[in-house]
Amino acid sequence: MSNMAMAWLRMGAALCFLAVALGAFGAHALKATLLTHNSRDVWNTAVLYHFLHGLALVTLGYHAGSRVACYLFFAGILLFSGSLYALALTGANWLGPITPLGGLCFLAGWAWLLFSPG
Repeated sequence: MSNMAMAWLRMGAALCFLAVALGAFGAHALKATLLTHNSRDVWNTAVLYHFLHGLALVTLGYHAGSRVACYLFFAGILLFSGSLYALALTGANWLGPITPLGGLCFLAGWAWLLFSPG
């Protein structure tokens, strides 16, 4: 396995670890805050997409030709899940327009895998 592939596998593993930790943190330590902001579903959506795309990075770590998809998924996690985490914690509605940019990164990553030549 190449160094780049191993780096993406480890990045995906770290992101999955973080997703599990944030899921537990939201269910316990942040429960009152999320209920106050009525944003528990927002938090859970962030964790779900974060975790699924972390798993995608682990899987793609085994396929050296999918570096573009890895970068897109990583950007999607930062923009989509990151903006939802911040929105859930703060209620700052100005973060809302950032979320779809992350969703577009996820879509572009999946499209890259679908249409790339190898």
